[in-house]
Amino acid sequence: MTIVGLGGLHGDSACAVLRDGVLRAAIEESKLQHAARGGIPELAIAECLRLAKATHDEVKSVAVARPVNSAILAPLRGLFPNAEISVVEHHLAHAASAFFASPFEKATVLTLDQTGDFHCGARWNAHGNQFHLEKEWQSPDSLAALYSAVTQLLGFRAGADEHKVQWLSASGDDRFVSLFHEVMSEAGHPDASFFDGSRNARGGFSPKLFAALGLPDGAAIPAALAAPVARGVQRAIESAALAMAGEGENLCLAGGLFYNPLLVESLERGGRWKNVFVQPAAGNPGTALGAAFHVWHQRQHHTKRTGAGSLLLGPSYGQDEIKKVLENCKLRFRYLRSDDETIAGAVAMLGERKIVAWMQGRMEFGPRALGNRSILASPLDPYSTENLNVYIKHREPFRKFAASVPEELAAEYFDAGPNARNLATVGRVKPAHRKTFAGAILGEDIVRVHTVSKAENPLYHRLLHEAGKATGLPVLYNTSFNLFGAPLVSTPRDAVRSFYSSGIDALFVGNFVVEK
Repeated sequence: MTIVGLGGLHGDSACAVLRDGVLRAAIEESKLQHAARGGIPELAIAECLRLAKATHDEVKSVAVARPVNSAILAPLRGLFPNAEISVVEHHLAHAASAFFASPFEKATVLTLDQTGDFHCGARWNAHGNQFHLEKEWQSPDSLAALYSAVTQLLGFRAGADEHKVQWLSASGDDRFVSLFHEVMSEAGHPDASFFDGSRNARGGFSPKLFAALGLPDGAAIPAALAAPVARGVQRAIESAALAMAGEGENLCLAGGLFYNPLLVESLERGGRWKNVFVQPAAGNPGTALGAAFHVWHQRQHHTKRTGAGSLLLGPSYGQDEIKKVLENCKLRFRYLRSDDETIAGAVAMLGERKIVAWMQGRMEFGPRALGNRSILASPLDPYSTENLNVYIKHREPFRKFAASVPEELAAEYFDAGPNARNLATVGRVKPAHRKTFAGAILGEDIVRVHTVSKAENPLYHRLLHEAGKATGLPVLYNTSFNLFGAPLVSTPRDAVRSFYSSGIDALFVGNFVVEK
């Protein structure tokens, strides 16, 4: 049986396809359209069905995560003539995306985001294929809304740059932590006296907040205070989320707020939960997974759990397709006859301190590069930080890149939990290796650790091991293969465009290599 799940239709749409309960494909429309889009994700639907080897007529159920309106539902009935259309409440779709993707048979599920169906959060008790709602939080009390307000207060774009605030917070001190605990209580309720609804600028904060920061009302945040302010809101959000989650054996997380790896790690290390699982495509696109899982498990009453497995759920491209693009672009390239030659070529260039774009296999679902749409550098290169951040990604120095390591070797270098396999948390570098990874440390020995499984990504896993044989260090710096805030590259043409718009030295796409 084929189920199509659709989520984020109000602005960040995505499609997922289940066949007989197994997740076969999931893609965000923005990665195919090269822009954030709402409405029906037509390209993502077509590609997901192709990957799942299904047709529109074979689809028996279309599960749509709210919010959604009749203008969207009506064409879906014509697009899928033999399907039943089901609408799933927003936070329930988030919850299903987390619980049914997790390894747990029983768990507490916490969902937190800015707003969805007039709520900003919910806590559920999940067991088998059933959910029991324990508590809901209304939208005005949103932790994510506070984070967005501080994002704007710091001069960034609310709704787009919250990730900058989280990484900036890692280098801040604690001088404003108590202040932001006043702004947002541990119960998840904001103090209205710190806000002024008539203000649109500077996060909509009232004179009371500026006075507490020691600033004139409405003043720009000085550079010296930016990191402490970011630290203050980060710590307040962490404390509130920990209190809202409660305590127990297993905790599952979803919702846009849990794109924050520092928040995830605070729950992992908070001492109240034995096991924590975050659905790594935690934002609105992930509700496509949840809507499909909800129909399969709760409306059709299937109890067998298959989980989400690998997030390598997007399109891949054959050698003939890649060659056609490279020739069409009039590029000089080399064809490497095997994966062994491809890996050897990449290892040699990384050993020469070159920056390598690595596009292999199926595209990742979610915002993070997991070794198939990645830009790679050697930690042994003393200029890797400057090269990646300044000359290639064009971003602030406090935004560090990840360190990919084979999962079986990770404990030698880092302390990181299971969520590191999807870059959904952070880890700590072991004291003996602080100097080696100095360029990736965020503060307090925090590193964005990416543990790589041989079962999930055998080619990237081999690349890391071969790099280790050549240099003695089986770790590569990994940042997403995209530029200027665009989504991850999807097609070979996307890869060529980004390659020639950046300071990347070489592009490995399939078994082809292009050098500048």
